[in-house]
Amino acid sequence: MTITQEMTIGEVVSQYPVTIPVFLGHGLMCIGCAVARFENIEQGARAHGIDVAALIKDLNAAVVNKAQPRE
Repeated sequence: MTITQEMTIGEVVSQYPVTIPVFLGHGLMCIGCAVARFENIEQGARAHGIDVAALIKDLNAAVVNKAQPRE
């Protein structure tokens, strides 16, 4: 697993920009706010009533799918 719930939102977005639509799709709109630099994914997801496990799964899927060569 590349992304964990302990990583900050800002760290993930910075390292893996492909995850931005995933955050937005789950309703976590604070990817660009100042708190995102300090708040980890679990904290942000719980604060917004988002299923942490589902978010982490989808974030990692986005990173893996981006790394796959396109045919």
